[in-house]
Amino acid sequence: MRRRAHDAARGSREHMSSDDTRPGLRCLVTGATGYIGGRLVPELLAEGHQVRCLARSPRKLRDHPWAGDVDVMRGDVTHPESVGEAMRGIDVAYYLVHALGTGSDFEETDRKSARVFGEQAKAAGVQRIVYLGGLTPAGVPEKELSPHLRSRAEVGHILLDSDVPTTVLRAAVIIGSGSASFEMLRYLTERLPVMVTPSWVRTRIQPIGVRDVLRALVGSARMPADVNRAFDLGGPEVLTYLDMMRRYAAIAGLPRRLIVPVPVLTPRLSSHWIGLVTPVPRSIARPLTESLRHEVVCHEHDIARYVPDPPGRPIGFDDSVRLALQRVRDAQVTTRWSSASVPGAPSDPLPTDPDWAGGSLYTDRRELAVDASPEALWRVVEGIGGDNGWYSFPLAWAVRGWLDRLVGGVGLRRGRRDAARLRVGDSLDFWRVEEIEPGRLLRLRAEMRLPGLAWLEMYAEPGADGGSRYRQRALFHPHGLLGHAYWWSVSPFHAVVFGGMARNIARAAAKDATDRAGAHEPAG
Repeated sequence: MRRRAHDAARGSREHMSSDDTRPGLRCLVTGATGYIGGRLVPELLAEGHQVRCLARSPRKLRDHPWAGDVDVMRGDVTHPESVGEAMRGIDVAYYLVHALGTGSDFEETDRKSARVFGEQAKAAGVQRIVYLGGLTPAGVPEKELSPHLRSRAEVGHILLDSDVPTTVLRAAVIIGSGSASFEMLRYLTERLPVMVTPSWVRTRIQPIGVRDVLRALVGSARMPADVNRAFDLGGPEVLTYLDMMRRYAAIAGLPRRLIVPVPVLTPRLSSHWIGLVTPVPRSIARPLTESLRHEVVCHEHDIARYVPDPPGRPIGFDDSVRLALQRVRDAQVTTRWSSASVPGAPSDPLPTDPDWAGGSLYTDRRELAVDASPEALWRVVEGIGGDNGWYSFPLAWAVRGWLDRLVGGVGLRRGRRDAARLRVGDSLDFWRVEEIEPGRLLRLRAEMRLPGLAWLEMYAEPGADGGSRYRQRALFHPHGLLGHAYWWSVSPFHAVVFGGMARNIARAAAKDATDRAGAHEPAG
């Protein structure tokens, strides 16, 4: 089992091994369902450490290749009891969570969570806390920073004052396949050959490759006990966002982009603009753009005293982009910015579960015989969404995605992490994979803005005549009168949207089966 995790980690970067023969540490990772946390876990395992993950929804970690090699506990960083239980026997605790996007009081939630984490770490005798925060501009009072950066800085201060030796790593723009910063850069550059851009595209920043962030996180576990401080993390180059877009275009083989900065696009307007052009919703785009108002450049590289740079490191911007693009093209993106659930998204139980509290439930059911094997049908079901679309009335799905973006939702453009395979917790356009039984069931939970909770289930089952049977069920649990009105306003379109979806999935499965059979016929 440990070997499997080691191989998965090595597939995402060069192995970080050293001649260190000391026994592995016991590490707690919070935020393992997120972008960085999901990549850190296999790195720690590859270094011989034991890993425990604290997650609100442990099921989301079930399908990760390293899931069998870690101890997973259910809990929330705002709850002292669950954090205290998770801290038992731990040497190093990684704090990789934040409450951004949970509401206007996210700063207070971050503050409370950090205090709980520090207090419980001290009570449990944890030897070190490691926290990944944001790089803040020198000479700018924290009260003048964006709420996002201000909160990340405050969390760092709270942890440093916890009486537990703490390493605070501060990074600006992280470049890696699936990171929000990289996706924003990629889509802006690829989709807009001519751009009217905000003035912040001329702000100087110091991007860093995700591999070097992970290297610093892993290496920080063994810092001496007397180290209690923050470290700046950055790559070898200081660039403007304008430089980054032009260099990305060159690396990706795109024609040179015409970029015209204008001063009238505020961070708020910029976030709307980014939300319309890229898969990154404005709830995430806004803190990213607000963070670019000030110059964010490293003023020290002291981390190298404790986590020495190997030859050729840190990785330069161009190489980081090439590595990220290769991962995207090879469909080997292990985690994405959308790995973490959207704040406010519904949670268990499913309305048909025995422990559901009750209430109104609307259902749309479809069932069809399919002239293909269950395996062929499942390939179509598991491949749904992203570039493959939703097999019915593309304009209707596109319009629903646009409307969701306009009201601050995630929209339809998050796509897929992998073109062929899904796992529990994956984002899939404006859905989230809630359950998957390979070969049989895919259950999706809606994360678009709705006056209620919604699910979509797809089943591939053996048929009575040797073919297969496709079953589809859409469920909606309305909230209030608006929820009921919403269902009845869209129900006239269900025959087209859901009915067409079932028929087209059945046709696609039959065609896939025919094509594969033809490909295996011997040449005449």
